[in-house]
Parts: sequence; structure tokens; C-alpha cells
Amino acid sequence: MPIPEYVRTIREKIGTDLLWLPGVAAVVTDDAGRVLLGRRADTGEWASIAGILEPGEQPAEAIVREIAEEAGVLAEVTDLVAVQTDDPVQYPNGDAAQYLTLLFRCRYLSGEAHVADDESLEIAWFAPEALPPMSQRQHERIRRALAAAGGDPRPAWR
Repeated sequence: MPIPEYVRTIREKIGTDLLWLPGVAAVVTDDAGRVLLGRRADTGEWASIAGILEPGEQPAEAIVREIAEEAGVLAEVTDLVAVQTDDPVQYPNGDAAQYLTLLFRCRYLSGEAHVADDESLEIAWFAPEALPPMSQRQHERIRRALAAAGGDPRPAWR
């Protein structure tokens, strides 16, 4: 996975110590109600499209950029679904990070979904009732986004 230049600069100073980063993630749905997912190149796991905010970048713009860069499709943000602190992660190179993630629900607008960069092994659409095996966190992201579209009264931050 490419490391943003500003993160690389910070890593030169702090090494592999825990780094707090702002992140964005999206549950993208099409008119048929299918969910867009990517199978990550670093872990092989299916996940929602996600990325790191660049300095000064607006979160909604960042996730639209990430969707285009990773999946080759144009989407628009419809809702901010959740803001949450994810569990710390440690990458194979030893870098530790923890993300404050803004989760958006997005609507597909155009384009053919495909692997558009080196961050994914596959990109595909899935019916919500036929999702591939993935982590509980990914299932929860999808549940929250789909519930938000249906007016679920439960707060997304719980």
C-alpha cells in the first residue's frame, strides 16, 4: 500500500511508534442495493473502500477520491454515518497506527468497478445478503450505513 508522503516524513522521525491518523471509509451502494467492496492487497480480506486524509483535505472529498482511485467509479456522499476510533493496527513492516475513521454512505454514479490501483486484488459488487467473508468491523460498517439509509433510530456512534 502506498504510504502518503507526509506519513513517510513523520515515520522518519518517530519510527514505527503508534501514529494517530484521520481516516475515511465508505459503504458505496448502487441502484440495485449492492455494496462495493475491495479485497485488500495487504491482507487479502474483503473490506469497504477506505483511506487516509491528506493534510487540509475535506473528508467527503477524500472518500470520493479514494473510491475513484481504488475502484475506478464515481460516487457521491449521501450521509456521514459514524465517527469512531478504530483499534490500533500493526502493519507487516512494524508500523503501528490507530485511526479516527469517518464512515460515509455513498451512492454510485458512474463507471465500471475494477481494480484501479495496487491497494486491491479484486473489486466487486455484493448483495447485502450475500457478502463475502470479512471482519466483524466491516460487517458493522455495512450494517450502520444500510441502517442509516433506512432511518434506523439507533445512533451510529454506539
